[in-house]
Amino acid sequence: MLDQSSLNFLRDLAENNDREWFHSQKARYEQVLKTPFEAFVGTLIEQVQAVDPTVLITPRQAIFRIYRDTRFSANKAPYKTHVSAIISPFGTRSKEYPGFYIHLEAEKFMLGGGAYFLEKETLQKVREAIAEDPESFMELVEAPSFVKHYGQVLGEQNKRLPADFQELVGEVPILANKQFYYMAELPAKHALGAGAVQKAMDYYKTGKPLSDYLAQAIS
Repeated sequence: MLDQSSLNFLRDLAENNDREWFHSQKARYEQVLKTPFEAFVGTLIEQVQAVDPTVLITPRQAIFRIYRDTRFSANKAPYKTHVSAIISPFGTRSKEYPGFYIHLEAEKFMLGGGAYFLEKETLQKVREAIAEDPESFMELVEAPSFVKHYGQVLGEQNKRLPADFQELVGEVPILANKQFYYMAELPAKHALGAGAVQKAMDYYKTGKPLSDYLAQAIS
């Protein structure tokens, strides 16, 4: 399981983000971070499968690579200073499909989901679903448990909307969103030890109704 040594490695990596250091610490990385995180995600997938049998993926299909793509970035640091995974029927193979996102840094543990990457056509479908029945969407995002765990739906907004939504957006401002995601940020210690999976599952179950709504909208 993840423990303090996992966080210590992430902290050290943030301070020594270069290939020579990482190569010298590869065995440590495998032992205290990569393997325990795979085990954590694997256990979490098993728990999720009990709720959603369509999630038939392995930890490796859910976990994002720690290597950064620096081709189009001014930041040439070769490694991410976090580990992360997306649990859904498609894992990392689909950017659009709503899933449960797990993200661990040295200081924070982030849990969330929803629709972060939406292409033009799928964004249109989500907006149409909300516009057709705004009350059903708002019931999900205003549910006491959702508000307690996540606060509100997040996402960048378009300044200009297709004509279909221009009149309704005054009454339903969320239609301006081009992303519909939710995220909780906890102290990193919540990812450690035996209780971490149950903590994550509490957040998964809270967000699942909204992710299911979004998945149905884009299908």
